[in-house]
Amino acid sequence: MKLSRVVVVNFLSLIIATSCTGQEADSALLTQAIPYAGTITPAALRRQLEVIASPQMEGRETATRGQQKAAAYIIRQFRDAGLQPGNNGQWEQFYEMYADTLLTGIIRVRDKDYYFGQDFITDLFDSQAENIDADHIQYIGYGLNTARFNDYAGLDVKGKVVLIREGVPGGLPREWGSSYNKLAAAKAAGVKALLVISPHAKNYSLLSTERIRRTGLYMPGEKSTAPNMYFITPAMAADLLGKPYDDTLFDSRNKNLRIPVHVRVPIHIQLDKKSNVYRPSNVLGYIEGTDKKEEVVFVTAHYDHLGISDDHLYPGADDDGSGTSAVIEIATAFAKAKAAGHGPRRSIVFMLFSGEEKGLLGSGYYISHPVYPVSKSVADLNIDMIGRIDPAHERDTNYIYVIGDNKLSSALRPLNEMANGLTKFKLDYKYNDPNDPEDFYRRSDHYKFAQQGIPVIFYFNGTHADYHQPGDTVDKINFSLLARRAQLVYYTAWLIANRTDRLVVDLDEK
Repeated sequence: MKLSRVVVVNFLSLIIATSCTGQEADSALLTQAIPYAGTITPAALRRQLEVIASPQMEGRETATRGQQKAAAYIIRQFRDAGLQPGNNGQWEQFYEMYADTLLTGIIRVRDKDYYFGQDFITDLFDSQAENIDADHIQYIGYGLNTARFNDYAGLDVKGKVVLIREGVPGGLPREWGSSYNKLAAAKAAGVKALLVISPHAKNYSLLSTERIRRTGLYMPGEKSTAPNMYFITPAMAADLLGKPYDDTLFDSRNKNLRIPVHVRVPIHIQLDKKSNVYRPSNVLGYIEGTDKKEEVVFVTAHYDHLGISDDHLYPGADDDGSGTSAVIEIATAFAKAKAAGHGPRRSIVFMLFSGEEKGLLGSGYYISHPVYPVSKSVADLNIDMIGRIDPAHERDTNYIYVIGDNKLSSALRPLNEMANGLTKFKLDYKYNDPNDPEDFYRRSDHYKFAQQGIPVIFYFNGTHADYHQPGDTVDKINFSLLARRAQLVYYTAWLIANRTDRLVVDLDEK
């Protein structure tokens, strides 16, 4: 039987990869990649980015219409390039997120109603919906429980509404008075609801009603199990106590220690919330490998940004429209190579995450629900902001920050540096310093892979004056730099996907 051209080319590629050793084989592989890397052009990237960062994408905030539009656009690009759906026959991997809206927030003392945002405030994210009726409250001072100072000593407050004041007594560390510590003490004592007297509670009436009546997006399992903490005004506290709230409630002769006060007063607390469910998605495109197809190389970026806020569009051209455009064009180049008979030996997944700006949510969900076995995941090359120049490189713009390449595999940096023999950047390793205060290594999606022991590289141009600002626009992108930086990622992915040996995992600096 006559061999097809595709079979012949793949057979020859295998001979090249196995008949040479070390750098010779890798160099031969890179030579094969050059024609396809050349299709990653400034013009092609501009075409992608002008859509991704356009007003029609509405800033691509996770769980919004703009994010859904961006996902649909990415899917069209992957499909048109010839990729296959990467999530078991589907293009998208959906995950659930929630956001709460306040419906009712009232605390009734005797026959007087006090209102959320005017007389009291609570953190809607951490607070549970509840309806409480009680005929008394227990005032216990600062609400501390430490080895040196315990307001709960000798008191049974389980299932009760407890009133405390802000801060700490004189001479004690201020950090003891944090909301976290006071909530922990209340939870340990079994408190039903915690009221905190705060002169600042009335200031919340100056905020936008919409801003304080809604939570941000959150994932299942992130909710607090502590009792609700309500910050109330001194005027409301006076009504509860039946007397003006002042320091007469304290015994100055005993170092300002509190005097427990048991107050019989009818109190009704009503906090009703509506939980809205959202289903953002990661987008996965797939190119199947040849003889090592069970092993998977990831090329990733996040396609979400900050959306629209206070009537300002945050287009996110660099963050991370540049990475999103690069992944699309890198995927297209690999698809062209496969169509020409130079398909990768290992499979490649091109994944665009949502939820990065909300705390690496999309990549975190993927790693918790992997489509491809973690044990077969060879590397993640992650791209987050590669279209601009940071202030440190204004005089010498021929650079790219390379982060994480020395953390898990001793083989990864040499491969990336070999690939850079074609792109010829100054590879800046500044942010690999574990003591760097910016801690960029843990601030993008690759880190979720690294936590699982999967070797990573994070490609990054650094921050600039338009970082997370409405001014992060397409006209400020250096498309020549963007194209060459994307080509560096392409060459490195080509080497990892095609060389005979899988990347070793011989280091452990997660």
